[in-house]
Amino acid sequence: MTDTVLRFLDEARRGPAREEREDPLMRDLIGDLLRRTRTEQGRTLREVAEDAQVSLPYLSEIERGRKEASSEVLAAVYRSLGLGLSDVLAELYRSTVGEVPPRTGTGLGDHRRAGTAPVPAPAHRAQVMSLAA
Repeated sequence: MTDTVLRFLDEARRGPAREEREDPLMRDLIGDLLRRTRTEQGRTLREVAEDAQVSLPYLSEIERGRKEASSEVLAAVYRSLGLGLSDVLAELYRSTVGEVPPRTGTGLGDHRRAGTAPVPAPAHRAQVMSLAA
């Protein structure tokens, strides 16, 4: 009985199921990534928590998407798991959008395929304002 009530309260606190949301929450995506990486490495929650110097219950809450961890805590957990920020961001992108295309452009976020021309910027009309003094 108590388990049913607690499960109901957890579901109410989390809101609609992930499938019903348009965009997932970052804390859910990060938690899933951390748990998946940890289990793939065959490490226990306790091992990672001790290595990252984070309390075991807090790391558990982060992995379940119940806590929004600070960047400092996340950095410690990433280091413990051997992940860099770019690894995490690439994996989060992959999990939400799909495969990460290779970056071939020169601008930030310019993921054009090799050999394709950049999209021309829209033509802007120069407007001159005269100020009468």
